[in-house]
Amino acid sequence: MQIVVIGTGYVGLVTGTCFAELGMDVVCVDKDKSKIEGLRKGIIPIYEPGLDAMVEANAAAGRLKFVEALEGVVEQADAIFIAVGTPTRRGDGYADLQYVYAAVDEAAALAKSGAVLVTKSTVPPGTGAEIKARIADKYPDAVLHVASNPEFLREGSAIGDFMRPDRVVFGTDHPKAEHVLKEIYYPLEDNSTIFATEIIAAEIIKYAANAFLATKIAFINEVADLCEAADANVQDIARGIGLDHRIGSKFLQAGPGYGGSCFPKDTLAFLEAGKRFGVDLSIVEQVVKSNDERKDGLADRIAKTIDDDLSGKTIALLGLTFKADTDDMRESPAINLVNELHNRGAIIQAYDPQGMEEAKGIFGDKVIYCDTAYCAVENAHALAVVTEWNEFKAVNLERVKTMMAAPNLIDLRNLFDPQRVRELGFSYSSIGRS
Repeated sequence: MQIVVIGTGYVGLVTGTCFAELGMDVVCVDKDKSKIEGLRKGIIPIYEPGLDAMVEANAAAGRLKFVEALEGVVEQADAIFIAVGTPTRRGDGYADLQYVYAAVDEAAALAKSGAVLVTKSTVPPGTGAEIKARIADKYPDAVLHVASNPEFLREGSAIGDFMRPDRVVFGTDHPKAEHVLKEIYYPLEDNSTIFATEIIAAEIIKYAANAFLATKIAFINEVADLCEAADANVQDIARGIGLDHRIGSKFLQAGPGYGGSCFPKDTLAFLEAGKRFGVDLSIVEQVVKSNDERKDGLADRIAKTIDDDLSGKTIALLGLTFKADTDDMRESPAINLVNELHNRGAIIQAYDPQGMEEAKGIFGDKVIYCDTAYCAVENAHALAVVTEWNEFKAVNLERVKTMMAAPNLIDLRNLFDPQRVRELGFSYSSIGRS
């Protein structure tokens, strides 16, 4: 099976590498010359545990190649996966499909007859039909089968998610496309459900899944607010409802709000898709509002611990990425927090195991960038844990306390045991716990 993957961002690189790991011949294409040159040298542009070794092994075996142009490689492809960005469009929140359509045009002009053109990118419902119409109009002689194959990868565990998925979903309207996709995913069949449906259904499944998971996060965060007012422990509540198999325990960890490349973008695009079909997705709308308010209120949580006046106070932040095990800063709660702390005159000292370089491009001189967690807490009037990195769980809190100007600890990820931290002499607050 000859596969071409257009785009070497997070989805494209993981997808192409994992296809190669399954024994297929894969060519990943990206117009970014420096990125392709780096990949050929084994330089991985993203942080994803285990990805560097898998790229190296499959490139060495000749199953994985990186090129800058489709011409010369796409002509032999049985399946062409489009994995380019679909960022939020300014003005209306809809997915910007310009990169998808550019990839469609280039592939349609070169692909062999009978090839399957697959959207791996997250696209609004109806995009597959628009792609088919576009090909028919601009490339009437092209014989291509269009399909949708949404990804369900979590940053930090993407390889495991790909190789051992809960399900593989694809939408087609042609037997040839269904056959090709079933053959591609056959190695995963024993450990997952392969679900074939219509193209538009596959497109909606992706948005609906992310919107539902975002809803769980927003819901448990509001429950956490109730727990704080009622002197209850949100972790007990989450466990109690999560034991119900109809609900499940995942995505019930209270915290600073969801971020990343998927949930914020996809919930907005889902809302706009609803409007285009004349449907009011009011639950999703409230989820977006609730999460925005969650992130906007983080600075207030810190201010309350030091008499509401942050001017001239040093605030230490542990973690900047939107979650652990990634270097992704997109829509991270830390962005709202840093900007608001800066606006209130605070001095911000921050450390993240993987996100420092990206943070520098976002925050500039608003932040003092530290090499270790201990460097970040030095002379701080308050310490906020923003990201749930494992190394933060292991910090020596006794040492931390001696280094701080005032022992105020705001645990936005509920990493620590409240009783133990208070016994060490900290003024401690967390999310949804007394």
